[in-house]
Amino acid sequence: MLTDCSRDLFGYEAVEGRQVVAAFDGGAVSSDAGALLLGATNRAIDLVRRLAGCFIDGRAQELVEHTVETMLMQRIAGIALGYEDLVDHDELRHDPVLATLVGKLEARRADCAPLAGKSTLNRLEHAPASALDRYHKIGHDPQAIERLFVSLFLDAYPRPPARIVLDLDATDDPIHGHQEGRFFHGYYDCHCYLPLYVFCGRHLLAAKLRRSNIDASAGAVEEVARIVDQIRARWPKVEILLRADSGFARDELMTWCEANGVDYVFGLARNARLLAEIEAALAMAAAEHAATGDRVRHFKDFTYETLDSWSQPRRVVSIAEHLAKGSNPRFIVTSLAMATIDGQTLYEQVYCARGDMENRIKEQQLDLFADRTSAATMKANQLRLWLASFAYVLLEALRRIGLRHSQFADATCGTIRLKLLKIGALVRTSVRRIKVAMASACPYQTEYHLAYLYLKRAVTF
Repeated sequence: MLTDCSRDLFGYEAVEGRQVVAAFDGGAVSSDAGALLLGATNRAIDLVRRLAGCFIDGRAQELVEHTVETMLMQRIAGIALGYEDLVDHDELRHDPVLATLVGKLEARRADCAPLAGKSTLNRLEHAPASALDRYHKIGHDPQAIERLFVSLFLDAYPRPPARIVLDLDATDDPIHGHQEGRFFHGYYDCHCYLPLYVFCGRHLLAAKLRRSNIDASAGAVEEVARIVDQIRARWPKVEILLRADSGFARDELMTWCEANGVDYVFGLARNARLLAEIEAALAMAAAEHAATGDRVRHFKDFTYETLDSWSQPRRVVSIAEHLAKGSNPRFIVTSLAMATIDGQTLYEQVYCARGDMENRIKEQQLDLFADRTSAATMKANQLRLWLASFAYVLLEALRRIGLRHSQFADATCGTIRLKLLKIGALVRTSVRRIKVAMASACPYQTEYHLAYLYLKRAVTF
């Protein structure tokens, strides 16, 4: 029971005869001491420095208090730590661990804090529509940022893999104001953006913000062509498979893949002609289910061509399935030959694995606030999406390098934040060192120690 409360002191029910009081007067104390691992991860993959190279800083450098690199590190680390809004940084600008992470303990000017506040960070995100002007002196190169995602992916491999799978998907990003590009989407039943994501396993290769009044596959050819060209420039012999749901089974994309040596497997929306093709198989599955009560699947390969939308016939694999809830027919279209892989293996072991990409998108939106696109312009919202995406890249690198042999090897970004980054600590700064005294009762000290050792191997502190 709360027994006493003032602006500065909070009194609680006594415990074993001892008064319990609390106050925000601990001094240089941080709740995010584990974020030092993010700094080590950043050095291991050289993310923020390379990202800063994608920006144009038109400010008078002799007057600059907060560089583009320090602001980017502050913003990306803040998102990784769960601080989704710029207003949070008006308090975070005094956080000793974040200042250590950014590498800036003291301000040059007496009237400034070591780290940037919301107004300064806001100017970073709201780049000008075209050239820099007197009010917008920081801009960025979108093409360079897009290339950086792919470069970071390529750098993660010590040697080229024999084959890779690129997953494409579109998702809804609900918006609640009158942002540029605001449209109502009938399927999602809301006003939203329709960002396009490209993943390779857990690696994020693209996060493209788009209006929602378009087909899900719009711009996919251009994105895939850009990514594939960059990959093949480094890995000329790698085999590439493109995987996506039925929203991407469009002739333009399939034709591009066929012309450029990229294999594909896409979901295919059912129609009357496709259902007629497997009518007998569906009847057989229904009969077997009635006899056994089990789920029954029958697979069939055939060549299919649309009446007018496809330029050529293509291999289709049908799944005639019957469950307790009834018939559940599905189809996939692929460039892979029947002699290379049979239909059942293709569907169950290759195509269905794309479902894991949904988890990656959930991490983006639920853990890292990729859907916080509340700026007025598409350009600013795209940059916000990229910053959230780089926070994902940073946490994924921590997971891949530092946590690969721990219980957190498959943990989500939210779990990594909660268990390893949100550690309370007292920070003591002297002339010779900064001592971050973390909570002795932290239950994940072993995992933290292992992550530190693995990251230390990857980078010289």
